[in-house]
Amino acid sequence: MIHLKNNSEIEKLYCAGQVVKDTLLLIEEHIVPGIKTIELDTLAEEYILSQKCKPGFKGMYDYPYTLCISVNDEVVHGLPSERILKEGDIVGIDVGSIYKGFYGDHAKTFCIGKVSNKALELVDITKQSLNVGIKEAKIGNRIGDIGFAIQNFVEKKGYSVVRELVGHGIGQNLHEEPQVPNYGMANTGPLIESGMCIAIEPMINIGTHEVFIKDDDWTYCTKDGELSAHFEHSIAITDKGTKVLTN
Repeated sequence: MIHLKNNSEIEKLYCAGQVVKDTLLLIEEHIVPGIKTIELDTLAEEYILSQKCKPGFKGMYDYPYTLCISVNDEVVHGLPSERILKEGDIVGIDVGSIYKGFYGDHAKTFCIGKVSNKALELVDITKQSLNVGIKEAKIGNRIGDIGFAIQNFVEKKGYSVVRELVGHGIGQNLHEEPQVPNYGMANTGPLIESGMCIAIEPMINIGTHEVFIKDDDWTYCTKDGELSAHFEHSIAITDKGTKVLTN
């Protein structure tokens, strides 16, 4: 069941969204060659707690960290560790927060130092694809229009869309209905209405769309070892238009 939010609920989602936005801006200042991914996780947790919020991911499904940090061929759900980031890496970071019982959810892919043109283009196309999807998230459209637009844009550029993982509704739970795939057919799925709040999060690969889960039971990787990128915004559909909660 899809729960449409009122203005008060959307305001709480916005506050949670601003905290995760600012968390990733803080990460951007510190994500340089030589830093350990666990150091970024500690930094993020300390900041979220300082904003009178709770980390949104930590403890959910027994996940032990504040951030998901996915490097190069890792698609999503990578575990922070003693791993040291190096020049040329691309790093997807996903972060959640809880503000007064409501969730924020936001992700970006960062380039570490000078990266290859191949990596830079992937990151740019993935970021563009998120904006393409957001433009379709408007009253009167259907959820399928979002995925269709993303898939169409990405595949014309020669990239592939991960199928196993999708966006989602967001509210007092991190994952709510409806599911928001990054692929599919136009004019299908639930009708987009005022008060609908969703997270759109394209995961785009250079090679095959196929993925597998590493032995840690968390980290999704590309099956062919090629690079993957991930961007995510949480948004609210209102009578006045689409509000990006994590902008």
